[in-house]
Parts: sequence; C-alpha cells; structure tokens
Amino acid sequence: MSSATMTSKGQVTIPAKVREALKLEAGVRIEFVEVEEGKFQLMPATRSIRELRGMFHDAGRRPVSIEEMNAAIAKRAAESR
Repeated sequence: MSSATMTSKGQVTIPAKVREALKLEAGVRIEFVEVEEGKFQLMPATRSIRELRGMFHDAGRRPVSIEEMNAAIAKRAAESR
C-alpha cells in the first residue's frame, strides 16, 4: 500500500507506483470522485470529450431538436420556482 503526507498548503505528492499505475504525467488533471461518504476514488481526467460521442445512442429513439431541448429546460425551470 502506498501512502503520502499532506503539506500545510493541502498538497500531496502522489507516490511513483500510483502515478505509474494510473499513467499520470506532469500536467494531467485528476478528478476525485466520491464513491461513498468519506471515500474517494482518484481518476485521471484525460479523456477527450470526443470519446463520449455515441455513448448514449439509442437506435430506437428519435433525435431531439434544440427547440425541444430549450422548451424542456424552460418547463423544468418554471416548475422549480
């Protein structure tokens, strides 16, 4: 198990074994995802937005227009007031 110590400025050096396992390099953004109360998962935020294309594709569903999206947003906003 790897460990690290936090500085007074809240900075932590990620141990080399962890950096290698996550393929982290200088300048890579890291996300801390809460998986349950008090427990976080460290994840590199290296994915391109382009990788998300088609992730929610449903062949049986028709595309929604911008106008329909805007109407749904406006309706939901009005309901939350």
